[in-house]
Amino acid sequence: MQRGHLDDLAAFVAVGREQSFTKAAAKLGVSQSALSHTMRELEARLGVRLLTRTTRSVAPTEAGERLLHTLGPRFEEIDVELAALSELRDKPAGTVRISSTEYAADAILLPKLGKLLREYPDIKIEIAVDYGLTDIVTQRYDAGVRSGEQVAKDMIAVRIGPDTRMAVVGAPSYFRTRPEPKRPQELVGHNCINLRLPTHGGLYAWEFEKSGRELKVRVDGQFTFNTTAQMLNAALSGFGLTYVPEGLVAPYIAKGRLKRVLADWCPPFSGYHLWYPSRRQSSAAFALVVEALRYRA
Repeated sequence: MQRGHLDDLAAFVAVGREQSFTKAAAKLGVSQSALSHTMRELEARLGVRLLTRTTRSVAPTEAGERLLHTLGPRFEEIDVELAALSELRDKPAGTVRISSTEYAADAILLPKLGKLLREYPDIKIEIAVDYGLTDIVTQRYDAGVRSGEQVAKDMIAVRIGPDTRMAVVGAPSYFRTRPEPKRPQELVGHNCINLRLPTHGGLYAWEFEKSGRELKVRVDGQFTFNTTAQMLNAALSGFGLTYVPEGLVAPYIAKGRLKRVLADWCPPFSGYHLWYPSRRQSSAAFALVVEALRYRA
């Protein structure tokens, strides 16, 4: 049905309820003559008389009463739903879906979004841990979290954390039988704990830089995981060296449970960013999430 036909039916409901062209026209914000013309066209289109008109009043016919009884509640339901949508617009609500790495979710998203969710109980956050460069548009995510270097150029990027570093660490028990590597190339002789990337099923190459020289080393070892939590646990148990965010292992280094190596080959890199399509229509809930996560030095 064409939109104009719905408008005509809504006008008929107003006339039928008011039983007056004058009152219905005032309620609809149209002229009395225009409303009368609309009703004549509606009756002609339906092939049945809906209204009985006299010089003093207007009343629904039997067919008009039947149509009014059917349409009236439907239009009321539509009005209620539209009012509810307006309330949602004024009262932030809804689910915001974010793709993130495990460490960023634990270290940044959970602490920063906790206060927001307590303040706005109608907002829901769904966080999917993913180490692949997920296409957030096709996968229907509202936003993704990655380091600044990984953000696509056609996306809006909002910094949510400070510059950070990666760290190569191993347990003291591991180093009792293995020498500490002094250069990244020496890692090929070590038992290294790998990260499996879901994007192409490959292993993550450890990245290093020193004096402008960049290196990517593909290490080997007995353990491979797809999350950093298990990589950390394996390193703490002395199974080998692992390559994880500095913030994740800093407490264990301070307590002597892990020893860091190749620190001079792990310079700072652009911290985590929240990124989303530039053409995205921002809901009130999403706008609040962005502001809650925004990094303020």
